[in-house]
Amino acid sequence: MSFMDIKQIMRSCPVMPVIVIEDLDTAVPLAKALVAGGIKVLEVTLRTPVALAAVKAIADAVPDAIVGVGTVVRPEQFVEAKAAGAKFAVTPGLTPKLAAAAREAGMPLLPGVHTASEVIAAMEEGFDAMKLFPAEQAGGLGMLKALGGPLPQVLFCPTGGVSLESAPKLLALPNVGCVGGSWLCPKDAVKAGDWATITRLASEAAALRP
Repeated sequence: MSFMDIKQIMRSCPVMPVIVIEDLDTAVPLAKALVAGGIKVLEVTLRTPVALAAVKAIADAVPDAIVGVGTVVRPEQFVEAKAAGAKFAVTPGLTPKLAAAAREAGMPLLPGVHTASEVIAAMEEGFDAMKLFPAEQAGGLGMLKALGGPLPQVLFCPTGGVSLESAPKLLALPNVGCVGGSWLCPKDAVKAGDWATITRLASEAAALRP
């Protein structure tokens, strides 16, 4: 898995769940439930104190998962995430420092963009796969169709406001490799340890690839 590039990772699953781990004990069973449903690319956001420990636990205990980190906003987080076993990183935006840190760490990166200028700036840093974020506010389906005209070489993962209902139309676009979504991991189900529901939601998401 360490040799996968970001486009391979994106194409490994139609939906990349955006995961917020509050309780470390839920990390491994949650990952196993998602993988059991056919979703193996997991983005664990660095929004909680246990996030890196959760990445390590998943990387150690769920070998079929391709676990990465999201909400990377500081250069040093790339090294920390790689040490924890992360295979890729996702950022909400991109700066030259973040791009340089990702290259230095040898970490496949899916940088966040919101406008055509940001897409071009990311291309200048060497990226041709990006996260459109927040997708709904950026124009969603219409924006991705528009960007596909002048910038057909860029593959996107729209994230933010994407649902089970809106995902199929997005995935049908030639410049969308996968979508990001938080609906696969409802807080109530995770808190209750209702892994059957998580697996069912993952199965529905895994079947979305047109």
